[in-house]
This record gives sequence, structure tokens and C-alpha cells, in this order.
Amino acid sequence: MGQPGYHAPVMVAEVVDVFTSPEFPDDSGPAPWIVDATFGGGGHSRALRTAGFRVLAIDRDPDAADQVKEDPGLRFVAGNFADLATLLHRASSDDAALEHPAGVLFDLGVSSHQLDASQRGFSYHEDGPLDMRMGPDAPLTAGDVVNGWSVDELTSTIRRYGEERFARRIAEAIVAARPLERTTELAAVVASAVPAPARRRRHPARRTFQAIRIAVNGELAALESGLDAALDLVAFGGRVVVIAYHSLEDRIVKQRFRIASTGCVCPPELPECMCGRTAGYRLVTRRPIVPSAEEVQANPRSRSAKLRAVERTAP
Repeated sequence: MGQPGYHAPVMVAEVVDVFTSPEFPDDSGPAPWIVDATFGGGGHSRALRTAGFRVLAIDRDPDAADQVKEDPGLRFVAGNFADLATLLHRASSDDAALEHPAGVLFDLGVSSHQLDASQRGFSYHEDGPLDMRMGPDAPLTAGDVVNGWSVDELTSTIRRYGEERFARRIAEAIVAARPLERTTELAAVVASAVPAPARRRRHPARRTFQAIRIAVNGELAALESGLDAALDLVAFGGRVVVIAYHSLEDRIVKQRFRIASTGCVCPPELPECMCGRTAGYRLVTRRPIVPSAEEVQANPRSRSAKLRAVERTAP
């Protein structure tokens, strides 16, 4: 199930530990289903299978399907986790337990394979076409964004999704340098627009590439849709686990989990609850779990990862 060099999964042991609650796996019946909404190279799915779960694996990247090996306890569905509710409904026609799985895992962001495959156009280190699509469902390529959007549109995107303070300068430089066809061309233009002191830290194109990638793939909207569906559909006692890699993702996850785990919201001066709101979830991770120093050393791409989890406490 997957090639070892395809993608290095992050916090595998921690993911398994979070899902292995007293109720799951349950030896008294069929193994419960965990939905791995971002299959990638199958590392998390493989560990969850070893732990005794059945796994429904989802990925929008066609390359991920090639990593699936024959396993009666694993099903693979090609699709975007933004459509999680629809995908689960279809899968449940063969097994009703999939309508309300025991858990859902999201490992967000771009995979090692996508970064390392220069022809996919994700990396500012490697020369490739300006593509950045995670799957064929993405309506735009990075080239469409870079060469077709206005200065204002590029500025807004780079500032919002890249949290880049030099967004305007970068957008103006991009428009002035058009047409751009290769990742290395774009990276050089971005670097030239960033003041020298800011270029001495991490690669100056990192935030811009992140922003364009998020825009191309609609990543934040997909996260909101997929996460809402997971919270709505996961079984009583089941858990939703998310590994995020930048503040925009983590902010959405933290907010959704906080709302789900909040009960009464009446003003404190009221003598009794009038809203009738009860918390349907409890926070499993009051603070995010982060990779160990050993893991970061072995896999530097894991350094920004944050794992958050909630458990459903009400049907």
C-alpha cells in the first residue's frame, strides 16, 4: 500500500494513538471505518490498517491511485474531500457503516511527491511548468493565475493566502514580467521584488507559491466543506483529526473545533441557560500535537505540522 519514497507521512504514531479510543477498534463486531481523506502515499492508511481499522481512502490526485495495493480492508475513492458527504453517501451503498464512520483524518497541504515531481509545478526549487493542480478538478493552473489576473487580484491573493507583506510589490513585478511559463522564472521574479534583508531568511518565493497553490486548488474552501461534513457525519464516539501546516488552515480547524465543543453561550450574568445549546464534541487536543524533534530532523517538511482532534460526544 504505497511506495516508501512517495510521501513521508507526518506523526503516524500520534494519529493512530488519537484514533485508538476505548470504543475503537471493537473486537465484538466488524472493524470500524476510518476515512483517510488525503491518502497520498498511503502511510497513514497503512498504519491504521495495522491498528485494526478498515480504511476508506480518498484523494483528488490521480497519482495517488497508483499507490493503492490490493487489501480487502481498504477501499480507494478518487475525489475531493470538499465533496466528503457525497463520497460517503455513495460508499455507504455497499456498507452502511460508512455513512457514519468511526473517524475522519485530514492531512492537509501538498505531498512530498507533488513537491518533488517538478512537472507538477509546485516547487520553487525545481524547474517545471506553472501548473500546481492537485487534481484534474481544479479549474485553473498556476499559469492562468500568474498570467491572467490583475495586479489587484494577485495582490489580494498573495496577501490573503500567503500572508506576504510585500504582496503588492510582488504582484506588480509578476505583471511586468509576463508572460511567465516556468516555476523558476516565477521564483526569480518574486525574489527580485522582495527587499534584500527579507531574502536572507527562508526562500522569498515560499509564501507566493503557497498563495497561488491555495487559490488554484480552492484549498481553504475545500477544508471548510470537508471539515463541516466530517463533523456532521462522524459516529458517536468517533473522532475527527486534522494535521495542518500553516496558520490559515490551522485557524479554520481551531475555530470549527472550538464551536463544535462549546456548550451554553448565554451571557454569564444570566442565572440559568436560556440558549439550550449543548456541546456535541469535546476537544481531544487542548493544544495541538506537534512532531517530535527526532521526526523534524528526519523529515524537515514536518516542522510546521499541528495536529488537532475532537471526539463526538452527542449523536
